[in-house]
Amino acid sequence: MVQMKLERMVGEIQAYIHLDQNIINAFLAIDREVFVPSGFQHLAYKLDALPMQSNQWISSPLTVAKMTQYLAIDHKVDSILEIGCGSGYQAAILSKLSRRVVSIERIEGILKEAKERFSHLGLMNIITKFDDGQNGWEYHAPYERILLSASTGSIPQNLFNQLAIGGVIVAPIATPKREVIMRFIKKSDGTIEQEELEPCHFVPILDGIQKVR
Repeated sequence: MVQMKLERMVGEIQAYIHLDQNIINAFLAIDREVFVPSGFQHLAYKLDALPMQSNQWISSPLTVAKMTQYLAIDHKVDSILEIGCGSGYQAAILSKLSRRVVSIERIEGILKEAKERFSHLGLMNIITKFDDGQNGWEYHAPYERILLSASTGSIPQNLFNQLAIGGVIVAPIATPKREVIMRFIKKSDGTIEQEELEPCHFVPILDGIQKVR
């Protein structure tokens, strides 16, 4: 039953964006219902964003699919850094496409729940950290891919420093007039090539951390 629901969800996603087969396989391997807040299970396989605690949202499956596709993962990469773990759904998808996913979350309660979900599903290749994700995590660098799950005015330089040569950053970039998904590629000489992908709307990235009271 779950597999049929996942296949239907992927079919609906593909009406909007053509997914690589390895990404399709990742979506079929992760039950989205595990990541949906209590009371919203009946909407788990719909293409909707859903509310979480602390005024946060679990992104729609379509958004997760687009962000994953834009990372241009044409083979199983070594390491991915995710800024903004949230429910953990995006990290779970990425865990099927990378040897290791490093995910940072600034809200302690949200991270605790995400870690419980990873443990429940046996996703042992996800490493998490409670911190301001804008700092990145130099210890595990360099990363072949970096994904920001919240919008920012600009990419912090230390994230570019932690990106491997040939690596890709995908992030929603906000300006006073609009918000757009951007892709940044680090060239062999260390320069950054960038391209606009599509308009979007994400929650904004915030400074600092939020501990459980």
